[in-house]
Amino acid sequence: MSAQTLTREFTKGLWDEIPPFRLVLGLCPALAVTTTAENGFGMGLSATFVLLCSNTLISLLRKVIPNEVRVACYIVIIATFVVCVEMVTKAYFFQLSESLGLFIPLIVVNCIILGRAEGFAKKNGVVPSIADGLGMGLGFTLALTVLGAVRELFGAGTLGLFFGERVFLGEPLAFLQQAPGAFVALGLLLGVMNLFGTKSS
Repeated sequence: MSAQTLTREFTKGLWDEIPPFRLVLGLCPALAVTTTAENGFGMGLSATFVLLCSNTLISLLRKVIPNEVRVACYIVIIATFVVCVEMVTKAYFFQLSESLGLFIPLIVVNCIILGRAEGFAKKNGVVPSIADGLGMGLGFTLALTVLGAVRELFGAGTLGLFFGERVFLGEPLAFLQQAPGAFVALGLLLGVMNLFGTKSS
């Protein structure tokens, strides 16, 4: 596979197919944990690790896994890496682990990870699968971090991941920290993305 093709497989997840904005996958963690940029960043990195490792292993085993039980095998592989992430975050990033709560174990059934396993890793070699997993994972991390930063900055007036203190001088829009605010922030960011996409095309 050429370097140009690998670059395309990597970069598609950073804009053209960035989840959750373009693929509309992974909305549950995207809306639930992004009350702060730090939570979004942590969740994104956790999903990136699982996506990268599961894509690699599923691609390596794609000719060995029976087609009839492939989804069950994918879930076992993904769950193994999720347990690793959960143990590491509890051991070294306990506060982040407490903030993310149940959403780390729920990575097992994240549509992005299962979708890349079924739609890409089982059909392609290891190197393209690594590029796909890394690109999609970093795109997911970017999306969650930006969404979390917007909600934290305008909803709470802080930006802990970068400054750790109050940075917004106006009156915070507290509803952005609630569930409806997550949908509003997601919709506004998607509108901005579409605006830039229209201008560049």
